This record gives sequence, C-alpha cells and structure tokens, in this order.
Amino acid sequence: MARLYADEHVPVQLVYALRRLGNDVVTVRETSESKSGDATPDDLVLKYAAQQQRVVLTFNGPDFRRLHAENQRHSGILCCDSEFPGKAHARKQARRIDAFLRANNLNSRIEKLPPA
Repeated sequence: MARLYADEHVPVQLVYALRRLGNDVVTVRETSESKSGDATPDDLVLKYAAQQQRVVLTFNGPDFRRLHAENQRHSGILCCDSEFPGKAHARKQARRIDAFLRANNLNSRIEKLPPA
C-alpha cells in the first residue's frame, strides 16, 4: 500500500480507484483551505507531502521536476501523463500506478509513470 498526496489536477475517479486498491490517498482539495486546491502552490504541496511521508501524484511534471532539482528531500514524486476521461480508464491507470509503486521506492526520487 502506498501513501499518496494527489495534487489538484488528479481526477477524483483516479483517487477513488487508487483507494479501492488499498492505497492511502489524500488530496490537495481535502487539505487545502480553499477546498478547490487551486490556490496551493506546488512547493507547499511537496512540503506537505514530505512532512506526511507521502508520494506526490501529479500531472504537472515540469513544475515538480524543477522543485525536485531544488530539493530532493521528499518522499517521492510520480508524474503521470495528462488527465483522462472515464471511470474505466481511471481503474486501468490506478492499477498501473499501484503496480509501479509496489515495484519502486520513490524516496527522494522523481519518476514518470511508464507508458502502458
């Protein structure tokens, strides 16, 4: 089971699918004061995830790569391809993410989810 912190662009269907697979997923929307998550800067997302020992799950690779270059003291960052529609695709993507996280320790690393 992975401990994840999903940024605001991660679709709720994916969050639910990851939770059904047994992962502990908290979202920026759940922890943000605004509840939209949009007002939370990426550096604070990474800081919160590190404090909570959670891997950041994001579709915003470029910004998190920059943050990782500045500071590798975090619990990991997993960058996924752009958003996708539909529950069926969310379940498939969740299985890929789950398998990747079971096979890889992302502590202090940033990785891109390999293509299917």
